[in-house]
Amino acid sequence: MQYTRFGRTGLQVPRLTLGTMTFAGQCDRDTSFAIMDAAVEAGITLFDTADMYPVVTYPAGMGDTERMIGEWMKSRRRDVLIATKCFFPTGYRRWEGGNSRHNIMRSIDASLERLQTDYVDLYQVHSWDPQTPIDETLQALDDVVRSGKARYAGCSNVLAYQLARSLGRSEVLGTVRFESVQPRYNLLFREFERELLPLCEEEQVAVIPYNPLAGGFLSGKHSPGTSADGTRFGAGTTGDRYRERYWHDRMFHTVEAVRPLAAEAGVSMATLALQWVLAHPAITSPIVGATRPGQLADAVAAVDSPIDPSLKAAIDALSHEYRFGDATR
Repeated sequence: MQYTRFGRTGLQVPRLTLGTMTFAGQCDRDTSFAIMDAAVEAGITLFDTADMYPVVTYPAGMGDTERMIGEWMKSRRRDVLIATKCFFPTGYRRWEGGNSRHNIMRSIDASLERLQTDYVDLYQVHSWDPQTPIDETLQALDDVVRSGKARYAGCSNVLAYQLARSLGRSEVLGTVRFESVQPRYNLLFREFERELLPLCEEEQVAVIPYNPLAGGFLSGKHSPGTSADGTRFGAGTTGDRYRERYWHDRMFHTVEAVRPLAAEAGVSMATLALQWVLAHPAITSPIVGATRPGQLADAVAAVDSPIDPSLKAAIDALSHEYRFGDATR
């Protein structure tokens, strides 16, 4: 596994991050443990989770993913880097959510208890909170890091102007800053290439994008009119969100246009989609999920065999319409 610098920090991280949203939901205990074992064996030693996972059972099962990771990690804490997040409600009280000082302080303690560890390597706000001043959020995260409960702070699901303002305020306040960002990014959703990714390159912010395979859509296993049961596109709130993002005729057409390119290159559709994401200079470590250990092989192959520049250019041309549009909304 290749490693790279985490933004401007001195931390070295693997070129792939394991996403754990499927654990304790789509994946039972034994399968989740097997996936984590396989990830470490392959060198994927950065695990990303959140206090509200697994999404498929939220809110009933929130926290179960962290509990499962904590159980697996009892004797393996030194083997992995752990990133988790807070923002979404984890209780019925109005103050049990968001990026307020109160919620950040209660949430980090709850996550550490579930994970059975004294610290996490990266603590992230899961989304932008328009109800909380960014100064309050940054000062709370500064306290979390200075107390030793987290090594670094990061953010997820923010726009370029929100990240830019946050970086500016952290400079003024003298607090820790967001050292990383988690945007949605794949060849069917390229809007962040316009402002967010250039900003991250300029400011040396690590980018750990989620959905690099569009929830499995870019693996080529789906087709119009077929059942999506048992996948992220199945029934429920999560399925609705993923179908709204990607279940469109022109996205199916794009996948079919990419299929022969993958065949000609001698790689799977999933490997090619990840190669494409990894080729962007702003990308640090894409988050790859799995529902069985064998699925990680395609991701590792993407790191081991970079995309040919001419092939990337061909895919860029096919997916150009997804750069600045709003096709998934």
